[in-house]
Amino acid sequence: MNFDFTEEQLMIQETAREFAKSEIAPTAIERDIKAEFPTEIVKKMGELGFLGIMVDPKYGGAGMDTISYVLAMIEISKVDASLGVIMSVNNSLVCTGLQKYGSDYIKENYLTKLAVGKKLGAFALSEPEAGSDATKQHTTADRDGDYFVLNGMKNWITNGTTADYYIVIATTDKEKGHHGITAFLVEKDTPGFTYGKKEDKLGIRSSDTCSLSFENCRVPAKNIVWGEGKGFNFSMNILNGGRIGIAAQAVGIAEGSLDASIKYSKERKAFGTVISNFQAIQFKLADMAVKVAAAKVMTLSAAALKDKGEIFYKEAAMAKLFSSKISVECALEAIQIHGGYGYVREYQVERYLRDSKITEIYEGTSEIQKMVIARALLK
Repeated sequence: MNFDFTEEQLMIQETAREFAKSEIAPTAIERDIKAEFPTEIVKKMGELGFLGIMVDPKYGGAGMDTISYVLAMIEISKVDASLGVIMSVNNSLVCTGLQKYGSDYIKENYLTKLAVGKKLGAFALSEPEAGSDATKQHTTADRDGDYFVLNGMKNWITNGTTADYYIVIATTDKEKGHHGITAFLVEKDTPGFTYGKKEDKLGIRSSDTCSLSFENCRVPAKNIVWGEGKGFNFSMNILNGGRIGIAAQAVGIAEGSLDASIKYSKERKAFGTVISNFQAIQFKLADMAVKVAAAKVMTLSAAALKDKGEIFYKEAAMAKLFSSKISVECALEAIQIHGGYGYVREYQVERYLRDSKITEIYEGTSEIQKMVIARALLK
């Protein structure tokens, strides 16, 4: 597959790289320690078009392709994966879903604000008893005239306390199974909608994650996304694209680990020479470089298929499965190369390890990705 990037694609990659170095990097360690949400940085990302990269310009978006999105995601996540996941959710799970399946009312009133970063989005599918098995939605939505009344709870919601708009998946007809599940757009200040405390996480600590609670929360029927009973298919379709975003996040973390290791190996001396002269270190760097290159190609290949309008769910699952795996492996090797320094915050690589693990879990665990791939192979 040919990846001769266009000038536009290279431009957004370079813009993301420079933004990450100048605006994100200086506060990354401090925000990680404090688990502090990067409000001002997210606002600037919106102004630069990073929160609506693939949204049509008529709705305020940048109107760029999935490959551009992947290139930008890698550069952002290379410096701070927390910003990567904030960006990924708003782009992949919220804006993409609303643009493809939302009504004109939803696009004009919600998407236009999300695409320029004036508002932030969240995607609420997981529940205490519905993680990998998304068909078991216990959150209910009962019709009451021109409204639906939501009751239930959602878990592990990225942008949970900071989002303005939430796509909430709920059961509208239990008798129809997964065909009785519907997607709603819920505004933050809707009566009956509350969120819990921010989770104290191992990694991606600068992004906020929390549970959501709905108690007789009345949502207008016009806020249904796509149509009643289509919420499960909506979620699965959106998650396919979301996996490309998480694969790109994982590639970014892995590439950050490699870059830090190369730099350190050229500076650190042992036995009278820099450690980059030792074959043991060279082999580690070579293995990391091969893994990063392979993961990047897989992720870009899935993105290219999506841009062509072809079926891409198997390739997206493969990219996420492999990229998340090598992200953890490269972070571990980076710590090993750094020795004792790799175990302290100042050298960053311990954060890469903590951030990398979640990529094997959210938006479909590695085990789920294998199921998706196997079904595609055996159908």
